[in-house]
Amino acid sequence: MLETLVPGAQHLQNIHPLVVHFPLAFLPGALLFYVVAWLIGRPSLAWTGFWLLVLGAVSAAVAAGTGLYAEEGVMVAPSVRQALLDVHEWWMLGVVGASVVLAGWALVGRPLPRRGRAAFVFLLLALVAALVRGADFGGRMVYDYNAGGDACGQPIEFSR
Repeated sequence: MLETLVPGAQHLQNIHPLVVHFPLAFLPGALLFYVVAWLIGRPSLAWTGFWLLVLGAVSAAVAAGTGLYAEEGVMVAPSVRQALLDVHEWWMLGVVGASVVLAGWALVGRPLPRRGRAAFVFLLLALVAALVRGADFGGRMVYDYNAGGDACGQPIEFSR
């Protein structure tokens, strides 16, 4: 069924690449909406930030779960595994933990915590920075060391 809905997925070694982009969009989006809501005092924007943070935490957990499940099948050299995969894993598990904590904090102080608001926004900024750093390690594995697999030869001509 997946091949019918998403034909390109038949070339994937696992579903991790299908889910990693959600936290990459939701978590920076949450930061953006929270900062703008704080600066202009619009509760509706803070609610959008809240839901993006919750979706970001959930999707980060799903992405980490699929990554951990796929880890054994990633075909990279042991040096690449140590220098990139293991580091990517630790950064992203940290992102999951921090996003869950911040989502819990936001849930208690819905939609934008009043107590410690500056700390909350700063920690969300740090979370997004960690997300970018961890994602860079993952991207380097895929694009520099072919961790995504070699589904077809190069150069690739488009065909339907």
